[in-house]
Amino acid sequence: MDGTLFQTNKILELSLEDTFTYLKSRNEWSGGTPIQKYREIMGVPLPVVWETLMPNHSNEIRQIADRYFLEKLIANINNGSGALYPHVYEIFDSLKQAGCPIFIASNGLIDYLKAIVDYYNLGAWVTETFSIQQIETQDKTDLVRHILKKYNIEQAAVVGDRLSDINAAKKNGLMAIGCRFDFAQEDELKQADVVIDDLLELRGIFDL
Repeated sequence: MDGTLFQTNKILELSLEDTFTYLKSRNEWSGGTPIQKYREIMGVPLPVVWETLMPNHSNEIRQIADRYFLEKLIANINNGSGALYPHVYEIFDSLKQAGCPIFIASNGLIDYLKAIVDYYNLGAWVTETFSIQQIETQDKTDLVRHILKKYNIEQAAVVGDRLSDINAAKKNGLMAIGCRFDFAQEDELKQADVVIDDLLELRGIFDL
């Protein structure tokens, strides 16, 4: 979802600024908002995000930040501050017409993903959306394996912008398609089977 279908950067800074301003008001934070650090680790589960951004804070304070951040993300989605990447609807139409089921596998939380799916009506194309919350290991490789097993899928590709997506594909014997979008890292993309700069390139890869 993030950095592949949804332009998270459009609501990220707003929500992160709000969260750390809130922490400052509670005297739980001093200094600037660590936006760049977040961009560097974009794609990891949220517990890891807060451990990285707030290494010297208690789990209780991290959980407070997590809840507030989620509230702000959802509010910014629902007020239209976010956006999908170009051609999401077009490639979804092509995949659906070709009879290819579409699944979203994300490190995002259930309520956050639902807000995006509902706001942009992605349910018209997506068979099911899966959150890392549904997997005890918090590992996207296991999340993708869960999808494959649930739907008895033998052939598929994982399209994503970060190493966790590429690993989830390769460790499950699938094609790994890297997206050179906002949060992508070139050293990670090198490990993908194919790299795209626009979602419409998937038409050629999948022969749609």
